[in-house]
Amino acid sequence: MNALKKLFGGNTRQFGMIFALVALIVFFEIFTEGRTLTSGNVINLFNGNSYILILAIGMVLVIIAGHIDLSVGSVAAFVGVCVSLFIRDWGVPWYIGVLMGLGLGILIGAWQGFWVAYVGIPAFIVTLSGMLIFRGANQLVGKSNTIPVPEDFQYIGSGYLHEFGPNTGYNNPTMLIGLLGIAFVIFSEIRARRNAKALGAEVSEAWVMILKLVLICGAILYATYLFATGRPGTSFPVPGLILAVLVLIYGFISSRTVIGRHIYAVGGNRHAAELSGVQSKKVNFLVMMNMSLLAGLAGMIFVGRSTASGPFDGVGWELDAIAAVFIGGAAVTGGVGTVIGSIIGGLVMAVLNNGLQLLGVGADLTQIIKGLVLLIAVAFDVYNKSQGKRSVVGLLMKNFSRSNEIKADETTSTKEVISKGA
Repeated sequence: MNALKKLFGGNTRQFGMIFALVALIVFFEIFTEGRTLTSGNVINLFNGNSYILILAIGMVLVIIAGHIDLSVGSVAAFVGVCVSLFIRDWGVPWYIGVLMGLGLGILIGAWQGFWVAYVGIPAFIVTLSGMLIFRGANQLVGKSNTIPVPEDFQYIGSGYLHEFGPNTGYNNPTMLIGLLGIAFVIFSEIRARRNAKALGAEVSEAWVMILKLVLICGAILYATYLFATGRPGTSFPVPGLILAVLVLIYGFISSRTVIGRHIYAVGGNRHAAELSGVQSKKVNFLVMMNMSLLAGLAGMIFVGRSTASGPFDGVGWELDAIAAVFIGGAAVTGGVGTVIGSIIGGLVMAVLNNGLQLLGVGADLTQIIKGLVLLIAVAFDVYNKSQGKRSVVGLLMKNFSRSNEIKADETTSTKEVISKGA
């Protein structure tokens, strides 16, 4: 156990979920006779779940702030059908259609954020209303018809990185992205270790850092190999690239910026945050608006993948996104959660769903199993709290102790969080 703590720097929260993900992959790889970790299956898994993972990025910020958004599936469907009509009937170029879709998502988010932040209506009610409004609007605007999109637009939902350079037997841009990812991980780890030493903090032994880097970089390299050796014409999918960029951006915002710390502070205790100078209304408005922006992007990616918008797009997406966030370790009461954890939680659900399909399990049993996984993941944490033991979320979230400190000592911790961003 001490070796594990040293290896993962005390941040076993994320790695605990990674262990669960790896266990699922190994299980299905064995019982599907090697069909899980094939290039084609891994590429399809990312293509088929990227829009849910994008929704999870926005949803985790909403849940950290202490809210819930039930409208994301309907908003995604409405934006998707509107963009399809913009391109087909108005004749706008596909990239202008994308910008218009993002703008529409922002407007919808501003509408819902206004009711939540400045009128004071609970987000559950506002977004439940939004779910009904935008589901009906999707069918009204699209007249319950399927509206195709051009091939150029389909690229954002089902495209692949174009090959360039010499014939190496692998997809060169995919290999380049993998190598850049490995370089980023190594640089980040060395920089963090150097900063810790400069501050006089305790650092782990060199062998621990080296072993950690070998494991992480080995996983990245293997994933890169799978993406780079798919059937001709495939590579790392464009939706996966969009997702990776969003993870980097929102991971940085949530953990390294003032607004990110304010979101945690509001979710931990809104009144204490306000006493410390946090503008909670502004924070609530921004997280709701951001959620609809990402919902619009997810809707367009789905339309691009399916080649057309339809009246039943987005059904149940909000539940998948919420499940990913809670499995990834977010607290129901707010104040706890990470972007990376939500992505890992979403991948757990995606691998589970994909593996069960490969095993030929019916849709009915698949839904039951996914529901049980969500229930058990949350119940286990609640049980530990009720027994006076340390919360699994708290135990595994040491690296994000600021959020836990807000829970433990509301006023003092909130002031400390805000002072860090001053």
